[in-house]
Amino acid sequence: MDSVSHALSGAGHEVKAAEDTADALKALNRPVITASAQYLEYQKTLSLDLSGAKSDAASATDSFLSGLPSQFPPAFQQIVGEVAGRVEQALPGLLSAIPDTLRYQYRDDVFRPTVQAVMPLYTGGAIPAIQHGALAGADIARAKQAQARELSTVNLVRVYFGQQVASQLLVSATDVRDAFDRHLSDAQKLEQQGVIPHATTLQVQVARDAAERSRLRAELDARTASDELGRLLDADGGVTPTTALFVDARPLPPVGDFLGGSDLPRAREADATRKLADAGTALAKSRFLPQAYAFGEYNFDHKQALPIEPDWVVGVGVRYTLLSNIDRRKTLDAAREHARAAADAAADVRKTLTTETVRAYDLVETARRSFLLLDSNIAAAQENLRVQQISFREGEASGAAVTDAIAALQTAETQRIATAYEYDLALAGLLAASGRLDEFSDFLSRADHRLALPRP
Repeated sequence: MDSVSHALSGAGHEVKAAEDTADALKALNRPVITASAQYLEYQKTLSLDLSGAKSDAASATDSFLSGLPSQFPPAFQQIVGEVAGRVEQALPGLLSAIPDTLRYQYRDDVFRPTVQAVMPLYTGGAIPAIQHGALAGADIARAKQAQARELSTVNLVRVYFGQQVASQLLVSATDVRDAFDRHLSDAQKLEQQGVIPHATTLQVQVARDAAERSRLRAELDARTASDELGRLLDADGGVTPTTALFVDARPLPPVGDFLGGSDLPRAREADATRKLADAGTALAKSRFLPQAYAFGEYNFDHKQALPIEPDWVVGVGVRYTLLSNIDRRKTLDAAREHARAAADAAADVRKTLTTETVRAYDLVETARRSFLLLDSNIAAAQENLRVQQISFREGEASGAAVTDAIAALQTAETQRIATAYEYDLALAGLLAASGRLDEFSDFLSRADHRLALPRP
């Protein structure tokens, strides 16, 4: 079953995917380093306003020229004054040659190979929350895998022993049909001897035909059960059971021995779901806190760098969301409600598991007691059929009495087969509910009642 079940294989893949996801998120605290290369073509225009500078220069020059004659001896002051006046008159013309605005335009193309690094320093708990959520997801996948294995095993018990039930019922139906054949033969002989009327023979004939129809239905059911087991195990040639239906006459251990299991797959899944919800709450809380990070960039080609670009840069930064388009308070409230719901679900799962375990325990015990009571019923039914057949041959019993005796024996045998099957299936359910399904083979080996394997 382990090697051919697609459900188990799929659950295994889900576990591997969840574990890989958790492993992939272990390094979220490490820096993210990226390399990039860009080819750029750009144009830069620079404009410089010189009008203010020209005005200041003219004013300063006028002031200088005006005070210049006083700095020379009286004999030279007139000459210096005349020269300064001529310069002052020529100054506006000189300054007018300088434009009011200086404009410079540059166009070039560059290749920029760079490497960047960003490392989170503080995320408000977002990274641990994400990592814990991933680990909880892996726990959920493993718990579901265990549940799939349990379900697969219980289903195998159902189909494997169900095939035997169908085969046993076919044997029983065939025996009943044969018994009616013998009864019909006796009735025909007695009719020929004049002991019973023809109507009695007809009644036996009707009962015999009904038994044959029941045998045909049982044959179809047996074929269907065999095909189901073959398909379940991908066995085109079918499967021949070697383990018989079984019942242990001894009572089970106290029901308390089957309660309180801490490693139950469904309980593990509920606990992991609660942890996942708690991680969601922590992640929602982190959105109210600032984030700090370190960053750096290095340019491999300094000569090609833009004028305003550094050769390398490192630094730290802090980011805080002042206004978000998502209501962070409502998000946190929702996460807390999910956590409360998960906690309630985990508690409810444990109650449900306890109830299912007690119910399965009662089913096993009921099937065990019923099976033991049926042993005496079958013995009595066999003896009753023997007596009724002898009485009928001697003309002391009616044909209906023999028919009823055959039917009573068939009912008892059918109930015994069905009860053994109910015991085995209920036992598998009990062990699955209590997390002890791997002990099924131990219970099987200790059983002291085994039904004979169906005849091929």
